[in-house]
Amino acid sequence: MMDHCGISVADVAASARFYDAVLAPLGHTRQVDSGVAIGYGADGEAGFWIAGPAPGASNRESHLAFAAPDEAAVDAFFVAAQEMGADVVDVPQVWPEYHAHYYGAFVRDPDGNNVEAVCHTAGS
Repeated sequence: MMDHCGISVADVAASARFYDAVLAPLGHTRQVDSGVAIGYGADGEAGFWIAGPAPGASNRESHLAFAAPDEAAVDAFFVAAQEMGADVVDVPQVWPEYHAHYYGAFVRDPDGNNVEAVCHTAGS
């Protein structure tokens, strides 16, 4: 997981269901639920946060790439996202244009953000 980042979402409950499902295969779960924001991570540390939009703010697409330990975790992330009804941006595959061992899948969360799971050791 990244150190930490947060995004604004239109519907916190819908986004929480989505991220509960797609982050679980990567080993990340809810670590904090303050009622205002929800933090995901592992071992008591939250590195990714969702919260409702600021008053008057509009949401724009963000790209979030979550680390996966292996190709199977990327595949499980993708299956979980599809089960949640996520739009597919790109199916799990090796992306040699990034580097020879880059294996990633890209989907859209409930707010249209481009969410990726990536493993950097594919085929090695």
